[in-house]
Amino acid sequence: MSIPRTSLAVVLAAVIAASIPISPAWVEQNYSTRAYAALQRGLTSASNRAPFALVDACAVILVAVWVALAWRDVRRASGRSRAVARIVARSVVWCAAAYLIFLATWGLNYRRAHFVDKLPFDASRVTGDAALAAARVAVDRVNALHDVAHAGGWPPLDAADPDLTRAFGRALHDLRLPSSVAVARPKRSLIDWYLRRSGTAGLTDPYFLETLVASDVLSFERPLVVAHEWSHLAGIADEGEANLAAFLTCLRAGAAAQYSGWLFLYRELEGTVSRQNRAALAGTLGVGPRDDLRAMRERSLREVSPRLSEAGWRIYDSYLRVNRVESGARSYGEIVTLVLGLRIDGRPIVGP
Repeated sequence: MSIPRTSLAVVLAAVIAASIPISPAWVEQNYSTRAYAALQRGLTSASNRAPFALVDACAVILVAVWVALAWRDVRRASGRSRAVARIVARSVVWCAAAYLIFLATWGLNYRRAHFVDKLPFDASRVTGDAALAAARVAVDRVNALHDVAHAGGWPPLDAADPDLTRAFGRALHDLRLPSSVAVARPKRSLIDWYLRRSGTAGLTDPYFLETLVASDVLSFERPLVVAHEWSHLAGIADEGEANLAAFLTCLRAGAAAQYSGWLFLYRELEGTVSRQNRAALAGTLGVGPRDDLRAMRERSLREVSPRLSEAGWRIYDSYLRVNRVESGARSYGEIVTLVLGLRIDGRPIVGP
């Protein structure tokens, strides 16, 4: 079976693109803040006009075409091995093409410079005592914000909250990133069942640059989750850095978003302190925040499949490592290091 030169060229280009070393500074200057920024505004603005997730429609069409072509190969090929060879060859070429498009539309952001290399970072501030002090601040903030946040209501499920949008632009500016990002209105995906069962709160479509949010995300979680996915739209690929950008966005928005951000940070920080201090922190939480944390645990017990969640995280960990995120899925928790060590405009993010 002969393979067309164009198909071989696509596969070769994908192999080269995956292996060639590219300077983070070059990616930052020429792709992330220029080419990608312009592409993102166009793609997200266009995808916002569709009431459904474009990536879902595209996936359904591609699967249908793949099945139809595979069926044709089986019917027309002179032998089963020849049909299998054609199907495998086509699948390889399609995967290579998908990878090249992925790199162009979003994936190269994995190779950009990290916050600790661009912003003032003091590693000496990343200590257990500092984490405990920050956790106490988080407790104070969620206790103070709970009633106001719940009384004021929450952003709509299928629209970009204007207050959060403005705060997102300010957060990007503070992080020395282009702030002219087109935010995406949250959408539900055809794979919502998987998102819920795997415990995945949100997802960024890297092809049409859409924001997908799981239907079981609770109202007080949504501002942080949406801001996290918007951070990916801004070209922040690292999960810990996206968490930081989302937290800063929530801090710069109204009471509802602030509560969402501080509750998220509290959960991240409590896992870094001793069991004794963790119990003491939990004892100082107000009734409202405790009820919200209980609702999150109950949702997880009700919706999440431990086996599917573990398998999903293993796959995602491998995906991140392939894309040169050395810490893999553990990068989600690196927000604690960033919050404690980074300085914005000469001031620490949390604490004196």
